Amino acid sequence: MSKFLFAAMPIQGHISPGLPIAKRLVELGHEVMWYSTSKYQAKIELTGARFAKVLSAKDLDDGRFEDWFPERSKFQGVNQMKFDLKHIFFGEMPAYAADLTRLLKEFPADVVVMDAAFTGMLPLKLTGMAPKIAAYGVFPMTLSSRDTAPFGLGIPPSKSAVGRIRNKLLNGLVEKVMFADVQRHANKLLSTINVPKLPYFALTAPALASDLFLQGTSPSFEYPRSDLPSTVRFVGPYLPSRQTEFTLPSWWDDMKNRTVVHVTQGTIANEDFHQLLIPTIQALAGEDVLVVATTGGKPLVNVDIPLPDNVRLESFIPHHVLLPNVAAIVTNGGYGGVQQAIYYGVPIVTAGKTEDKPEVCARVEWSGVGINLKTDRPSKEKILHAVKQVLNQPQYKKKVSDLSREFQSMDAIENTIKELSRLALK
Repeated sequence: MSKFLFAAMPIQGHISPGLPIAKRLVELGHEVMWYSTSKYQAKIELTGARFAKVLSAKDLDDGRFEDWFPERSKFQGVNQMKFDLKHIFFGEMPAYAADLTRLLKEFPADVVVMDAAFTGMLPLKLTGMAPKIAAYGVFPMTLSSRDTAPFGLGIPPSKSAVGRIRNKLLNGLVEKVMFADVQRHANKLLSTINVPKLPYFALTAPALASDLFLQGTSPSFEYPRSDLPSTVRFVGPYLPSRQTEFTLPSWWDDMKNRTVVHVTQGTIANEDFHQLLIPTIQALAGEDVLVVATTGGKPLVNVDIPLPDNVRLESFIPHHVLLPNVAAIVTNGGYGGVQQAIYYGVPIVTAGKTEDKPEVCARVEWSGVGINLKTDRPSKEKILHAVKQVLNQPQYKKKVSDLSREFQSMDAIENTIKELSRLALK
């Protein structure tokens, strides 16, 4: 049996995909330890893994980023992504590395399993002190390629001669100009702990530092790259564990024989429901559909409008319970939620501009499974038009049904376990 040390960014969408992986490894008799913040201790311990709490690093709560980083709200789009990279992802890198160095002495892991945004292993990798590293992808692939525009711009791929010239120019612009300050910031942090500079672009660093990269989707929902590294494996979408204790709301039977549209702003970019959730409710108020809106755990009173008769509002409904009853989803484009919609064959309308959402939304459009509104504040008219399109134009249902079958043919957890086991024995 092997030893696996998990280390992921303490953010729900980064932690959740790893939990069933850790649980399965424990069931198979492997030793598993998971380094994280106290918020996730209970969930981690339910997998059977040993919990190791952050010590040098901040005990962050991803539900309160506005408290930890109050200046974050001043930034939008690419500038907010840069802020997050500097202060949330790379900011704790030296402290993560200090904790992991200590932990690996106590628990000499055969493999460190991290999410594709975790930076804590970079100092160990760059100084030759890291064991084998496996990363799992919880957002669209960040790897630069001659066939794709740089990550973050939401631009579709092109491998034509002209497209490759475009890609080269844009990749240079992003790496050398737009994100040069992020690269300098990361290298400055490394210098404080006497570690060499990053030999690769900051956005791709965790992926390129890994010995095995497990992208949590199918090839048909990721841009093709002719120069894809040999370390990459597509394992299928990482879906949340299914809850067994959820109580159906009293209105559940209202969905019978109705066209149901679900709207959500996910669990992070949901401070202002006037961005998408409320406009969608208002846009569909006069339509012959039942709208199921969820607040991602935020208080229902934050939806500060009178609710039309055709709206049902809840804090949270597990997607595996809700989506089989849904004809279309309106979302700001969280990677996990979008992939769950695809898994259940639900056409998608996306409207998101923060975090990785422009890239998720672009892939929704590129793959043909839905419509990208290319804004995070769409008008009611645009929402209504897009919803009618995905409901009434059959190509969206066909595309998402085809991709759904591909998703359902892939067992992400078992595929991941096989790859991790091979890596541990190398």
